[in-house]
Amino acid sequence: MNLKQSLLIAFIISILSISTWELYWRNKGYYPTINDDKPLWAMHRADVETATQDDYIILGSSRAYFDIQIKEFEKATGKKPIQLSSTGSSPLPSFHDIVNNTAFSGTVIMGVTPGLLFSNTSPEASSWKRIQSKIDYYQKRTYAQRINYALSIPLQQNLVFMSGDEEEWADDIDLKALLRQVQIGNRTQAPMKPPFYNFGDVNLDRNMSMTNRTATDTAFANTIIKVWGFFGKSAPPPNKKATMAFFMEDIKKFKDRGGNLILVRFPSSGGVRAGENQAFPRSEFWDYLVNQTQVKSYHFEDFDQFKNLKCPEWSHLSSDNADYFTRELVKIMQADGAILNHKTN
Repeated sequence: MNLKQSLLIAFIISILSISTWELYWRNKGYYPTINDDKPLWAMHRADVETATQDDYIILGSSRAYFDIQIKEFEKATGKKPIQLSSTGSSPLPSFHDIVNNTAFSGTVIMGVTPGLLFSNTSPEASSWKRIQSKIDYYQKRTYAQRINYALSIPLQQNLVFMSGDEEEWADDIDLKALLRQVQIGNRTQAPMKPPFYNFGDVNLDRNMSMTNRTATDTAFANTIIKVWGFFGKSAPPPNKKATMAFFMEDIKKFKDRGGNLILVRFPSSGGVRAGENQAFPRSEFWDYLVNQTQVKSYHFEDFDQFKNLKCPEWSHLSSDNADYFTRELVKIMQADGAILNHKTN
């Protein structure tokens, strides 16, 4: 057999194998998605370097990620925000990065999830480490990494088997994730986290939307609720003193150069809201935060249009409700003079 024939046979086998693997996962209901990973975050963090005083940055954890919809915000303000929220993370490291490593003096809209913002300032804490790893990646990324990511985007957008989210969902299909599904008992005897399934889709703008399955399938939503319960039981006590001291120093720097910080308490419901009321009483945490920072602040419970919004898995809004929440929040902030309508100003 000559070399040309060998190459042709290898090519045909490769195409057949890839096609079979792709069709297998599509038949199971999977579809192509963008991976929510460090390179995607870094791509948008780079936009901060050229952002002006008229621009907006969104910081926070997953609620700020899910509940502010990029297109709706842009329609209402005339400006596309830079979405730099990070799931399961404190917003303090990313705000610190922007304040100390950029000249940005526009508007930062920061989501406040009490259990994360007030967690602690230890570099080893999960809520700190998750977002700091993205910041470190941005600061150290090479040109080869940038090119590699740019080339991967068309593949991610068109091929299911390219999925490989850094979140390590229980239903990921990359090789590492499939190997994690092989369970050989509980050798450490530590409490085992319930399976955590992916419940959001992200696009290249880093716009995160809850999947339709999560919003409509109660049984599936309940699997996510079980994970919140597991995290709640294992969460460390808050360190309000350390987090506020760290935060206030950066707020002063940001205000002194003309920056505009806005705090938003996004909706939660059900058992998650009950747990937050108990562990983080509003008067001791949110009200204290607002009084100390002296910035424009908006709590969902203070507005009639938000009071009855229900989160399917108790912590994030469905795609339709997130669209509504974004539109209404922008109206409230514009009426309050917190942000402008750049379509008319």
